[in-house]
Amino acid sequence: WAYQALSNLIERYGCVAGYPNGTYRGSRAMTRFEAAALLNACLDRITEVTDELKRLMKEFEQELAVLKGRVDGLEAKVAELEATQFSTTTKLSGLATFVLGANNFSGNANNVVQANKATFGATTFNYDVQLNFDTSFTGNDLLRTTLRSGNFDGDSNSFGGAGPSGLSQLEVAFQEEAGPNLLSIDRLFYQFPLGDFTFTLGGRVGQEDMLAIWPSVYPAETVLDVLTLGGAPGAYNKNLGAGAGVWWQKNGFAISANYVAANGSNGNPNDGGIATDGAGGTGTVQIGYTAEQWGLVATYSYIQNANELFVYATNFTFDSFSNPGDTSAFGLSAYWQPAESGWIPSISAGWGINSTNYNSTVNDQGLVSTSQSWSVGLQWEDAFLKGNALGMAVGQAPFATSLKGGDTPNDGNYVWEWWYKFQVTDNIAVTPALFYLSRPLGGETPEGRSFQQLGGLIKTSFRF
Repeated sequence: WAYQALSNLIERYGCVAGYPNGTYRGSRAMTRFEAAALLNACLDRITEVTDELKRLMKEFEQELAVLKGRVDGLEAKVAELEATQFSTTTKLSGLATFVLGANNFSGNANNVVQANKATFGATTFNYDVQLNFDTSFTGNDLLRTTLRSGNFDGDSNSFGGAGPSGLSQLEVAFQEEAGPNLLSIDRLFYQFPLGDFTFTLGGRVGQEDMLAIWPSVYPAETVLDVLTLGGAPGAYNKNLGAGAGVWWQKNGFAISANYVAANGSNGNPNDGGIATDGAGGTGTVQIGYTAEQWGLVATYSYIQNANELFVYATNFTFDSFSNPGDTSAFGLSAYWQPAESGWIPSISAGWGINSTNYNSTVNDQGLVSTSQSWSVGLQWEDAFLKGNALGMAVGQAPFATSLKGGDTPNDGNYVWEWWYKFQVTDNIAVTPALFYLSRPLGGETPEGRSFQQLGGLIKTSFRF
């Protein structure tokens, strides 16, 4: 009778959700719990309480009580998980990095060699950690908050040595911060699409966050940041501050425009603000095309000097950029990568040229008027073992090629790096590397003297 009564209910109300797989076959035997699950599913749909229904509920009273207890228990566990989870719209990703590094200095400029050994000669062990909180409210937009900390200190334990062109990527990230071992907001910006356009606005956003195309596929693991900037550290100066930008992308073509004020949070127009003389501003326009295996990009940046916006250059060129004025930086970059990994590497190359003018209050005789830069990076994916990578790059940070007044500069510094990344697990990589600077001081090297730097490091990255 119970079987027939349930069949009648199912036929009348169509309540089969409680049966395994949501299907009900009248010719198949069922357990008492399956029958109770069917009855429980029908109770939400029944509009008329009959004697037959009351009898069914009495018959399966114990099974219904057990099912109800199980459901209540599951609901309680779900509620507990929801109460403790971080957010339904926010994802956390992190990168922690350990770097063990040391330098060796050589050359016949004995005083310079000894001074750098005394300042940068020790072996150091440093760390860097980044926490990215990515929030989406519509599924297409992005609110990014990045927390960052580390203990790299450009004044005391750099393994980059005599010139900023030799500093590591991690070193540069923190030499401008409040101090080592302090947690700070590294990024905070909002990005959203509108048709073929993507808009970005942030109180702390980087120039590179607002470019549709990054002009290089090198490297898989950064050693010296100067060799990752498409050969044009002026055009790709990674200015960080208050900013806004927009890019358009369609059928492989892309155009980007953005503005960043490094001192945009300062209300004094002499020392900060937006679009003021003290803004520390960078305005950037980029146009490029990317296909499946290659890309070609041209970028122009207008830079306000005397705001430490040039992160990499020879020391001689840095001295000129410390004077008030402006620099127009142009970069042309391209990359190509094979369809399949093998003995043929990907190639990333670029060239940059910068034209600098100074304020009328500055005596510009002998200062840098034109500087250039370039780099070439090669990378072999799945080198020797699947998942590992091998890389090599060579280039020059911005170096003087002409001076105000017509004098010929004697500047320049070749930078090399070699590295091999062991992908220990999906989330852990160990990268031993060597880097070499042929002339870290550039034009400030004593005349007729040589001064070189050779550095080594082991970098361990943890992604989570």
